[in-house]
Amino acid sequence: MPAISPAELEARLRLHSLPDIGPRRFQRLLGAFGNAASALSAPAAAWHALGLPASATEARRSAATRQRVMQAMQWLEHAQHHLLMWDSSDYPALLGELADAPPLLFVEGDRQSLERPQLAMVGSRRASRPGLDTARRFAGALAAGGFSITSGLALGIDGAAHQGALEVSGNTIAVLGTGLLQIYPARHQRLAQQIVESGGALVSELPLD
Repeated sequence: MPAISPAELEARLRLHSLPDIGPRRFQRLLGAFGNAASALSAPAAAWHALGLPASATEARRSAATRQRVMQAMQWLEHAQHHLLMWDSSDYPALLGELADAPPLLFVEGDRQSLERPQLAMVGSRRASRPGLDTARRFAGALAAGGFSITSGLALGIDGAAHQGALEVSGNTIAVLGTGLLQIYPARHQRLAQQIVESGGALVSELPLD
């Protein structure tokens, strides 16, 4: 995690949890005010001048926002829970080159997994049995060759890819379309746990809940 003050960390989490604040707006606020703490304390008129919606401005001090930030701070106390920030040295370099790179990445597991050579495997959620078997075999062979197999933890090909890597004691990374406290689909809860236990990682750019 970057060397920032606890107050700035909390401010970034609060900014990140606001409705209608995506990567570009997050970076626009930090660029305009210098840091998240200053952005949060700026008057509503200053936010409106930057084109920020009222929905975000009004939620800055809500009880729901405070609760979400408290939950995230408690989550980060766990040894295997990490927060990578787009301006920190441990943020994935290639991802950071995107104009709309996620400002925060929540990671559960081994964050060093993100630095390994990766191959992404994605496909149909309703794949045929031969398709699932083929995906699993490909993933196993590639993982045995030293690649991290990256997929989305979804049903079908995604799950088969993760399982193929796990079967050969390889490394696999799941990039979720939900927060890390809302594993989806629910039937892949155990698969997600196995990924972490095997030295892989779960990753999400979304707030935990």
